[in-house]
Amino acid sequence: MMDQMKEKYSVGALLYTPALNGKIAESVVSGRFGNMYSLALCLEDTISDSDVGPAEEQLEHTLERIDRERRDRAFYLPKIFVRVRSCEQLQRLDKRLSAFYGILCGYIFPKYSLSNADDYNGTVIRINERAGKKIHMMPILESRDIAAYSTRRETLTALKEKIDSVREYVLNIRVGGNDFSNMFAARRHYDETIYEILPIAQLLGEILTVFSGDYVVSGPVWEFFSSDNEEWKTGLQNELKLDRLNGFIGKTVIHPKQIGVVNEALKVSRKDYEDAREILNWDENGLQVGKSFAGERMNEVKTHTNWALKTITLAEIYGIL
Repeated sequence: MMDQMKEKYSVGALLYTPALNGKIAESVVSGRFGNMYSLALCLEDTISDSDVGPAEEQLEHTLERIDRERRDRAFYLPKIFVRVRSCEQLQRLDKRLSAFYGILCGYIFPKYSLSNADDYNGTVIRINERAGKKIHMMPILESRDIAAYSTRRETLTALKEKIDSVREYVLNIRVGGNDFSNMFAARRHYDETIYEILPIAQLLGEILTVFSGDYVVSGPVWEFFSSDNEEWKTGLQNELKLDRLNGFIGKTVIHPKQIGVVNEALKVSRKDYEDAREILNWDENGLQVGKSFAGERMNEVKTHTNWALKTITLAEIYGIL
């Protein structure tokens, strides 16, 4: 169980880049981004319709370069994902990229909805039957029927059933913060968090309520990566704190400068770590409640075990403050 949790929590900071990026392979093999991040090569929103063909060509070149280099020398190999446009493109890419499944962790499905879930799920099952290793999927919840109040509950419930049917392949569930913001004509500044946009905050809360008990759900993208006095960083730290409190683990990032901020936010405090250790090693024959490591709060085995498992797993991956 801990190994499965560790794999899912280790997606962490997922760096998006257009698949057209001809420099990304060199950045990976040279270690430019450090040794604690994941990578998404995007064929969807970051690529114009006219550039899909060249982007697919560049994607193949990128994976070939990384695959070739890893055979010759050691470097940090991130979890690599390809964000596709459609199930039809996924089926085409499976044939084209199957030679690189040794380094490809999986695919990301934008606007995963009831209209395409069966096609995506069926294709993922068929890919895994042939791949020789597990190829993961990460659906993005960002479609209009999720945002629409009149259809939200039934849509989220039905999507949960679709995702449950292929749960062995689901590494994370992701949310489209910018897509939801666009639906409400909203956009936060660096001194605001997404939780202050009430329609979106309520929607994110309902997604977490449905999914976070069974899946790792990753936080929405933060757009800022520069400002005069590092306000962007403070804003990201504030949102990450609320992400973590509400149940999001990890975050979509769009600039390398954001990676370290996300990783720092995923570390656990010494007090939390020690409490988690005590809870998981509690004597099952004695009292099941007692004071915390620092003597500041209550530890109760039956109500804090899931928290303790999460805390220990995050500490093993990201460290202790």
